[in-house]
Amino acid sequence: MSAIHVDLAIRNLADPSRCRRAPFLVDTGVSACVIRLQRLEANGIAPGGQCAYELADGRQARIDVAVAQLDFMREFVGGTVVFGEAGTEPLLGVTASESMGVEVNHRNQELRNLSSVRSKKLCTSRRLDNR
Repeated sequence: MSAIHVDLAIRNLADPSRCRRAPFLVDTGVSACVIRLQRLEANGIAPGGQCAYELADGRQARIDVAVAQLDFMREFVGGTVVFGEAGTEPLLGVTASESMGVEVNHRNQELRNLSSVRSKKLCTSRRLDNR
């Protein structure tokens, strides 16, 4: 299997003119997007907090995160970006891609736009009361 890369832009929510575009490896085993700390800081994106993550080697770590606008495949979404260490390959996680209605076709190693974003059917409290 070959790796899938996508050209992705990260925009600073406070100043959308500050944008960084780079190739990201599509990784369905990662939830959030990962990008080097230096690239996020150069774009004016500062950590907004930390989240606990399980790393590929099984270790647990608290890592700085922020929210940014992610643009790719003519779609955009506000998503969590994880501040990666120097040398970290930019990764597009499954949460951002699914939020945009983009799906990975593992058989063809391609991304495709869905006709709509998948969502569970919502129930109203009235419907639940009528059971």
